[in-house]
Amino acid sequence: MSSGLRASATANGVSPACSSGSTSRVRRHGPRPRRAIRPHRRRSNNQLPSKLQAFAAEHPDARLHLWCQDEARLGQKGRTTRVWDERGVRPPGVVDRRFERLYLLAACRPGTDEAFALALPRVHADAMTVLLEHFSRQLAPGVHAVLVLDQAGWHDERALHVPASITLLSLPSASPELNPVERIWLYLRERDLSHRVLDDDGAVLEAVCRAWTRLLDEAGRLTTLTAYPYLTTSEIP
Repeated sequence: MSSGLRASATANGVSPACSSGSTSRVRRHGPRPRRAIRPHRRRSNNQLPSKLQAFAAEHPDARLHLWCQDEARLGQKGRTTRVWDERGVRPPGVVDRRFERLYLLAACRPGTDEAFALALPRVHADAMTVLLEHFSRQLAPGVHAVLVLDQAGWHDERALHVPASITLLSLPSASPELNPVERIWLYLRERDLSHRVLDDDGAVLEAVCRAWTRLLDEAGRLTTLTAYPYLTTSEIP
């Protein structure tokens, strides 16, 4: 570009060794014309529809259903939440500081009231295999489930025995907001598992099962909690 400037300057009778002041732009006074602003369009990173189409092609004789799975540690170490009381009164919040606990492994079909859960004392690859086996048994005949889950170590397909009626699909790393099961955990902790003192592991199991059953009995609640648009619009009808 510098050689082009020199050639232009020489043609105007200016020595190439001189400064390029004669070729600088003249500053114009007054308002400058505004450029048209193009709308900024965010590129969609949702690759789920194309992946589901590929899975459907692999299983042409099956009906594809989209499910999401996650696990939560629930137990004596509870939490306090907001409660209704008279104005100016600060009610005491009951919370248990002990550590007896269990893990609730759950799966839901986004935008529906369909859900499945299993309470286990530990979470690891063997526990995940148990969940997959029980989950596959409750699928309707002719249904193939695509199970969306995070990248926890016990979700590694190489360490699991995955039934033929299930395909695992990993979420991007560090993206819990994409999994609707996370909202189920928040709902259970705030509504049924807060302000509780549980004596032992039997009481923990009873409280967790009661909270889960109550959620299933509340018609439409799972639908509203799990209806993530990127999931419900991606499922193949």
